[in-house]
Amino acid sequence: MNTQQPLENMLKDIRKKALKRIDKKPPSVLAASWSGDDLLYSGPGRAIFIVLPTPGCAWALAGSGGCSMCSYIADSPLQKVSSKELLEIFKEQFQRQVEKQEINGPTAIKIFVSGSFLNPEEIPEEAQKEIFKIINEYDDVEEVVVESRPEYVTEEVLRDCCTLIPGKIFEVAMGLESADDKIRLNRINKGFTQKDFEKAMKIINDLKSDFNVRAKVYLLVKPVLTSEGEAIEDAVKSTQYAEEIGVDRVSFCPSTIHKGTLMEILWRRGSYQPPWIWSTLEIIRRVRSSVKIPAIMDTAGFGTRRGPYNCKKCNSKLKDAIIKSNINQTIPEEFECECKVKWEADVEFSDMTRSTTNLLKNH
Repeated sequence: MNTQQPLENMLKDIRKKALKRIDKKPPSVLAASWSGDDLLYSGPGRAIFIVLPTPGCAWALAGSGGCSMCSYIADSPLQKVSSKELLEIFKEQFQRQVEKQEINGPTAIKIFVSGSFLNPEEIPEEAQKEIFKIINEYDDVEEVVVESRPEYVTEEVLRDCCTLIPGKIFEVAMGLESADDKIRLNRINKGFTQKDFEKAMKIINDLKSDFNVRAKVYLLVKPVLTSEGEAIEDAVKSTQYAEEIGVDRVSFCPSTIHKGTLMEILWRRGSYQPPWIWSTLEIIRRVRSSVKIPAIMDTAGFGTRRGPYNCKKCNSKLKDAIIKSNINQTIPEEFECECKVKWEADVEFSDMTRSTTNLLKNH
């Protein structure tokens, strides 16, 4: 059954209404930074996260309505931000972390925007270059990580970025979400095909002989229209595909309910639930037993009403075990809880596709 057309129609309407409700704020207010323990290519280290305000994700602002689970556009100023202002914001946020002595030993700098860092309409080339020049002054910074849709990954852009940070790893993180085109296009509305992704990966892989460039993918655990069992299978298969195509590491993003999204509407109507934490644990076990590349499970939202949830007895315990396993890349020990039986039944018998498809039909 082709659900793409009703999905697109809903997303256009939802995005239009969500954009009208956004309380516009100046770019400086929307910026943020923090730090934490992380797994670098060289081993355990620290990561500094910096959020830069850009005009907003080009795909979300396009007529397509954007992705079915994402509301990051709500944290954008929805206006052009000059290179000068972006650079000043970066300097301020970066300096905050420097003053906290967060750059002391192996460190990664991860720069987030609401869309694509490599899109010059969001981050002008001048700002990209100046930001990298600042980072390059710190010897302890081993990795620089940016996010981008695959269409902005070009040989010229990657060469320019890598040249500005010689000796450091430059990693491009792309939201593949799923290796299955039908899931990515019809359920997530990502707007690019496996062929598009593989084109970007070829550019990255071809440059590895000249530069220290890497690729990471984000995989969405349980998009809309997806049952619990299918979500697990797709996450494992997508990771195996990512390794085969030359991706260097994977980051799983279990669904959390963002405001102003199709996912939220379905959740409120009882037609969607985020994945069980048990499912994320199962994915970790199967992935780390079958692939060699590092795989991180994001635990944001775990144990909350809008995020992955088991029960109050085991939510925190399993979350802590997953966080620990992310750093050392081990398989968490076996856990038991009375709610596990309910999860096992959900994996075996649930079919979210049927109820959600009917809802899309009746919209």
